Amino acid sequence: MLVHLHHLTKETGTMSTASATEKPTFLKLRGRDPYSIPLDQFDLSQPSLYQTDTVWPFLDRLRKEDPVNRCSDSLFGPYWSVTRYKDIMAVEGAHHIYSSEPNIQLQDITDEMPIQMFIAMDEPRHGAQRKVVQPGVAPQRLAQMEPLIRQRIGTILDNLPVGETFDWVDRVSIELTTQMLATLFDFPFEERRKLTFWSDATTVIPGPDAIVKTQEEKMAAMMECLNCFTQIWKERAAGEPRDDFISMLAHGEATRNMSTMEYLGNLLLLIIGGNDTTRNSLSGGVVALNENPEQYQKLRDNPGLIPKMVPEIIRWQTPIISMRRTALQDTTLGGKQIRKGDKVVMWYVSGNRDEEVIERPYEFLIDRDNPRNHLSFGFGIHRCMGNRLAEMQLRVTWEEIQKRFRMVEMVGQPERAFSSLIRGITHLPVQVHPL
Repeated sequence: MLVHLHHLTKETGTMSTASATEKPTFLKLRGRDPYSIPLDQFDLSQPSLYQTDTVWPFLDRLRKEDPVNRCSDSLFGPYWSVTRYKDIMAVEGAHHIYSSEPNIQLQDITDEMPIQMFIAMDEPRHGAQRKVVQPGVAPQRLAQMEPLIRQRIGTILDNLPVGETFDWVDRVSIELTTQMLATLFDFPFEERRKLTFWSDATTVIPGPDAIVKTQEEKMAAMMECLNCFTQIWKERAAGEPRDDFISMLAHGEATRNMSTMEYLGNLLLLIIGGNDTTRNSLSGGVVALNENPEQYQKLRDNPGLIPKMVPEIIRWQTPIISMRRTALQDTTLGGKQIRKGDKVVMWYVSGNRDEEVIERPYEFLIDRDNPRNHLSFGFGIHRCMGNRLAEMQLRVTWEEIQKRFRMVEMVGQPERAFSSLIRGITHLPVQVHPL
C-alpha cells in the first residue's frame, strides 16, 4: 500500500491531491434512492455510505443489474466496481492480470514520499517479504500465545464496571488488540496505546473531531512511529534473532535492507492489520448479537457454537470494505472490457452479502453451515496472513464473556468510521449483565 501525505477530502474520505476548495463533480449518493440514479454514477467510494450504514441497497442493485460497474465520475477518475462474490474471487485469483501495485486504495500515486507495504507488491517481492513475518502468526506460535491471550482477556473483562454504561470499543476492543500488538512487536507494554494511536492516525481523515486535526499532525504521528521503531530495529538487529515482528524484519533476508519508507510502510501494515480488523470484529459481534436477540439466546443456550459464530461475525462485519487492483493487460470480466491500466475495486462488503453464494446473506446466523465461506480475509496470494490469529482472539474473547456475563447489552447506537476502506465502529455504549 502506498500511503500518501496529501490532503484528505471530507467528500470522499480518501487521500487526494485535490485542494480543500475544489468541489467534486460526482453525484453524492447518501440519502438517494439507488434506483433513481444512473448506473454509471454509482460511486461506492463515498465514505458517508458506510458511516451511515446505508450502502446496502446500492450494492444490491449493482450485484443484480451491473455487477462489474464502471464509475465514470469520482474524485479519482473512473474505476470499475466488482460486487459479486465469484467475480471478486476471479480478480483475487488472477494476480498476473490484476496487480496490487502501485496501490491497493483507489487514489493515484502522486506523493513525493510514498510509504510502501508488501500488501501492495506483486511477486516475487510480496511473497519474499510476507514470508519473513509469517512465522509470527503460524499455528504453533498461536498455540503458544493462546493461554496469555485468555489471561489478558479475563483481566480486561473482570475490570469492567458492572451496572454502568461504558464504551466497549475503548475498554475491550482496543485494549485487547493493542495488548496483542504489543506482544507481536515485543513493544513496551506500558506504551501500547501508542500503537493504536499510530494506526488510527494513519487511516483517519484529519478534521476537528478526528484523532489528528490536520495533515501535518497526521505526518507527525507517522514520523513518531518511524522514529520509535527505528530505535527498536537497531536494538533487534544488533541482537540474536527473536520471534517478534521487528526482529524478523531486521534479520530477514528479504527485509533487512529495506529503505526507510518501506520499513515504515510494513510497520504500518502490520499495526493496522492487527488493529483495525480484530478490533472492529470484536465490536461488530456485540452489535450483531444485540440486533439479533434470537441468536444471542442461541449462544447462551449453546456456547459450543462460538467456533461457528466467530467467522460469521467476521463476514457480517467485513472489517475491510474494499481493495483496489490495477489491470496489467486488456481483459474481460463479467462481460465487460477492462483496459490495461484501469482501476478495479473489489467490494468485499458486497461479496459477503451475495445471495448467489451465501444463503440468507443479510441474516446473522451463528450456526451457519460453512461459515468461513466469506471474503473478509481476501483470497489468493494476498489472503490475510493473520486470519487465524483474528479468529482465535474472537473465539477466546467470547468464551470468556460467556463465563462471566449473561449479556453485553448495547444501550445506544454504534458510531461508525468515516471511511470507504475500514468498516469501523468508533464508539459503542454498552452495559454488562453478570450471570
